[in-house]
Amino acid sequence: MNKLGKFFLLILMVVLSVASYGQSLDELRKKKEKTNEEIKYTNRLLEEAKKNEKQTLNKYKILNKQIELRTSLITGINSEVGVLADFIDQNAWLVSSLNADLEDLKKEYAGMIQFAQRNQTNYSKVLFLLSAESFNQAYKRLMYLRQYADYRKKQAELIQWIRDLVQVKVKNLERQRSEKETLLQSKKREADQLNKEKKQQGQNLTKLQQQQKGFQKKLREQQRIDAQLSREIQKIIEEEIRKAQKKAKDDGKTGTAYEMTPEQKLVSGQFEQNKRRIPWPVERGVITDRFGVHEHPVLKNIQVRNNGIDISTAQGSKARSVFAGEVSRVFMVSGGNTAVIIRHGIYLTVYSNLVNVQVSSGDKVSVKQTIGTIATDNEDGDKTVLKFQIWKENVKLNPEDWIAR
Repeated sequence: MNKLGKFFLLILMVVLSVASYGQSLDELRKKKEKTNEEIKYTNRLLEEAKKNEKQTLNKYKILNKQIELRTSLITGINSEVGVLADFIDQNAWLVSSLNADLEDLKKEYAGMIQFAQRNQTNYSKVLFLLSAESFNQAYKRLMYLRQYADYRKKQAELIQWIRDLVQVKVKNLERQRSEKETLLQSKKREADQLNKEKKQQGQNLTKLQQQQKGFQKKLREQQRIDAQLSREIQKIIEEEIRKAQKKAKDDGKTGTAYEMTPEQKLVSGQFEQNKRRIPWPVERGVITDRFGVHEHPVLKNIQVRNNGIDISTAQGSKARSVFAGEVSRVFMVSGGNTAVIIRHGIYLTVYSNLVNVQVSSGDKVSVKQTIGTIATDNEDGDKTVLKFQIWKENVKLNPEDWIAR
């Protein structure tokens, strides 16, 4: 490969590396910014919770979420540092290569100038042209002289261009090294804060473990509420099936399952198409209890089942419909305030622990429409938690697979 080809290959590498570097860092920085926002909001919830001096499970869960977010933030910073380190190494190599090419070009250009000076004393351009054996040869010599002069000019411009490029890359290297150092300092601060939070987590757990009987009672109460919710959902499904069977019988057909109207089929399809994009059932909040079966955070050797997710939020926050649909049920849950079930075709969304509900059975609701206020439990450290579920007929789904992240 000639020098010019090698040079342009280097330039191509510069362009590609800058594009790759920019894309990777943009993604990492967006994720870091989002995580920082979640940490700020979780801090706000923790500050609100601290106003109530009682040590509660919800405070412990929010602190656990804070630790999870900060760990994720540190992981993101490590990735950002890694990308910067790779790019710094790559740019340092490019600067070195460009400097080497610059020296080669300078030597070549100096050789051209010396050759021109030596030959200028032996004969002039005019004699060079006049000594041609034919007009055609004279024309070719003229073109050669012009091309040679043009090449020298371009060579000089290229040298200056590479000098400027090297200066830019060196400045970029200095900036990137400074960014890397700033990130490392940020990582240290976050690690120090994480250690403090883990220490606080251990202290809180010790205090909470002294309340075993209370947690066992609350667990039984929550299991009873979940069972009631499940029964209500099952009732809805069974009623719809009975309606479908009656309609089929009236039409002289056999029906064994819920039959959707064309509008409901359309809503179902739209709901499915928006998987991982449907809005949160609250404007701001953090997930403090996940879907499925997992160990109780305090009670040893006890597993708990969550049919949805728990979202901790600020006092006075509103619950909102995550998608357009029709309210199927509004009912009181004994010991659990009010619950609302909204049908979206074949899908159901369930919102429980509400007060001041603003919808009724049969109402059509739109996406993000307020359906009620999330209750605050003043006896449990001012806990404000929305319990949110998604069902596909009688199958429980993980809401985190559906809501936007």
